[in-house]
Parts: sequence; C-alpha cells; structure tokens
Amino acid sequence: MNSSLASVPLLDQFPRSAAMTDLRSGQRWTLDDIRSAVAVRRKQLASALSGLAGPVVVGEANGAEALISLFATWAAGRMAVMVNPGLAPPERLTVIAHSGATGWISGGGQVEKVEGAETTDGEPGPLTMDAPCLMMMTSGTTGTPKGILHSPRSLKARVALNIAHIGEAPLMRSLCVLPVFFGHGLIGNCLTPLAAGGELFLLNGPQPAELASFGTMLDRNRIAFMSSVPSFWRLASRAPRPEAGRLQRVHIGSAPLSAELWQAISDWAGIGEVYNMFGMTETANWIGGATLSEAAGRDGHVGRIWGGHYGVRDDTGRIHDRGRGEVLVSSPSIMLGYTGSVSLTRAAFSGDWFRTGDIGELSEDGSLTLVGRMKTEINRGGIKILAEEIDMMLERHPDIEEACAFAIPDPAAGEAVGAALVFKAGSAANIAAIRQWCRGQVRAEGVPVKLVAVEEIPRNDRGKIVRSAVREAVLGSREP
Repeated sequence: MNSSLASVPLLDQFPRSAAMTDLRSGQRWTLDDIRSAVAVRRKQLASALSGLAGPVVVGEANGAEALISLFATWAAGRMAVMVNPGLAPPERLTVIAHSGATGWISGGGQVEKVEGAETTDGEPGPLTMDAPCLMMMTSGTTGTPKGILHSPRSLKARVALNIAHIGEAPLMRSLCVLPVFFGHGLIGNCLTPLAAGGELFLLNGPQPAELASFGTMLDRNRIAFMSSVPSFWRLASRAPRPEAGRLQRVHIGSAPLSAELWQAISDWAGIGEVYNMFGMTETANWIGGATLSEAAGRDGHVGRIWGGHYGVRDDTGRIHDRGRGEVLVSSPSIMLGYTGSVSLTRAAFSGDWFRTGDIGELSEDGSLTLVGRMKTEINRGGIKILAEEIDMMLERHPDIEEACAFAIPDPAAGEAVGAALVFKAGSAANIAAIRQWCRGQVRAEGVPVKLVAVEEIPRNDRGKIVRSAVREAVLGSREP
C-alpha cells in the first residue's frame, strides 16, 4: 500500500475484494484502483491547498468520485465536510463559515482554495482515532446549520456493528441509490459494504426512466442488499418485481414507515428480510432494525439496538430501561458533538446518554417501537398527539398513498390536527369519508380537523418530509 494511505480511516482496512462500480458510466474500481485514484487526488489537494490547514468540503454529485474525494481528504490529514453538490452560492458561504473549510472539491475532483483562507505553518498530520474526520449537516444551510462531527473511532465502530448484524453475504453485492452526503447513503450504503469486502454498485438518485426497469436492473447486477427511504420505495415498487431469490436483504430508513408500505415492499422484493431501520446522523447511521414479522403489525417497530443500550427518559428527566418516553442511546458510534456549539452538544446529552428527540416505547426485552418526534407533537388542550402516529394511521386507508400531519391553530384547544393527503391513482375517496373513517381509527383528539388533498408531499434532499412546508401550503388552501 502507498505509505501515504497507510492510515486512511476505513480504507486502510478494506479487504482486497472491495470494489465499486458506477452503473451509469460502467466504470469499475478495484481496491487498487480506488487507492490509486485517492493518491492522485491527495496530491491535487496538497498542491491546491499548500500552506493551508483546515477542513475540505466534498460537494461531488457522482457517488464514486465523492468517495474518492473523501478518502483523499482523510489521506491528507483533514476533516471532510460532506454537502449537497447542488448548494447555491449563499449556502456555500454558510457552510464555509460554519466549518472553517479552506478547500472545496466539486465535480470531477476539481479542488478549489476557499477565497480568503489564511495560510498557516506546516501541513496537517495523520488523523488520530479520536480526531474529527467527518462533518455532516443535518439542518438547512440557509440559517445556522448543525454540523455533526464523527471520528475514525465512531465510524469504524458503526461499520463493524453494521457488518456483524447484517452479515457479510448480503453485502457482497450492494446497491446505493441515495446521495452520499448524509449518513444513510455514505456510512450505511457505501462504507459498510466496502469494509465487508463487497462490490458496491452506485446509482445515486435514480431518474423515472431508471426506476421503470428497477427490478430488471437489480437482477442484471445480482444485487443482494440495498437500503433507501420510504418515498423511494413507493416509486420503485411500482416497477416489475425482481426475480425471486436475488435480493437477500432490504433496509428502509430515514423516515417513518407504515406497516402497509412495509408489507408492500416485502411483497415486491419477495423476501421477509425487509428491515425498518432506526438511526441518525448523530449515531453514524443505523443503530437498530427489525423485520415485518418481528413487528407483528406494529407501525414504527425497530427492534433491539445494534451494539449499546436503549433507554427512555420521562417528563421528569428520569431514565428507565422500559416504558414510554424520549429515546436515549448509549453506543460506541455516537458523534463527538456539534461543531462550534458547546451548548447544542451539551443539550444533546443526558449524562452519557444521547438524546434522540424521538418518542418511543421500550419493552422488557429491549425492543423499541418509535411513535413520533418530540418536536412534531401536537398539543390539543394538554393532550399530546404525535404527527407521525397520525401519518401512519391515515396511510392504512386503502385510498391514501401518503399522508403528512401537523399542528394547526385552534381557538379553543390551542392546537388541532391538520393533514395533507396524497390519494392513490384512480381513487374516488373524498375528504368527508376519510374524516369519518378516522373516527373509527383514533381517539377524538387525533381526528384531523383539516384535511387537504395534495399532489405530492414536499421533501428535503435526504428524502425526509418537510412538515413546515406542508403546513404552510395547507393553511393557505381550502378544503375540497
């Protein structure tokens, strides 16, 4: 191995069989090819950023190029800041100010010095196990972003736990359809299979024409494992099914999953090994998961933790090993903290426990079922209603493709439930009938006061629902 690459986190431990293929271009990289490309890009970094310390932003649209740039940044002893390559100029400036980046890698490995970056004495040394090596953004880049910091130690711990719980066999032929600038795509879909010695196939952000033949593509490349978000699966599962027995394991994560969609994906994939996953960027991607049979019809069931412990925190701040409350996590893959904000980092922990902000129910055997997010709670006259719980209730209706609930002002109770609905093609359902159906499904406080049909639910670049945008649009509309 090139001596300059001997201490690159994860890359230094990839088995010889690790490889990656860009399905659009057909280009394939063996491990030697990856290392050679990384060495070249590291030299480009050294030349462009001579005399400059500081992080490097990776804004590559191509997944394979983004991975090469990530490893090259690590080889140069620098922290990598993974961002959406489509950032507008003002957003780029926000990222630079927040991260202190001195370099930016964009399309095709083009390395640019950040304007105004000040030179320093010496060059960065090799990254240590507990040094910040990766920053990922979890909020928008137009205001004050939250930059999550991970070390080689936390990343290696998560990847090792992923491999242990998934098993090496499915990871030998994996597909990544997600962007690689956040944890689900980067750590779960890319770094994990490569570290297992598998072949990684990249098709980041499939277009409608590519999704139309998605099952055939899985068969042609003998894909055994893949993971994506619920919104992706709603589209992909409309394509002809793949050949039975090809896929071995499927993950679904990054957003709430209803039991109905879960079953539909399992039917399409032709396997029972379809997992609803729980994870956050702060935990370096997945932290647990469960199959449909393990869920036994429970929306939001994610099973036991993959290395570490779950706890629940009640309204008084006491922590329990069972019951309902805010979900806490103790794991070797927890982030170092939020960049530049001691107060945010401190607020994210309760002692040694990381506070997820999710509300869940923890059973005696340590299995977790998620029921919602603290910040999306709807307070109707003191009664707390979880928006995600209403989403999944509405999606059980046979005419509803997707739903998004949120709080609306109520003169008597303070807040009430509103929801946007995407009806299935050809549906003849109407709002009055849906509301009547809801009365038989949920307590009176949870029945939506306002229901509005929409063409689609807005999402961010990670595939997550933007409830604020839905709420804003719906409050300005009239019910049909």
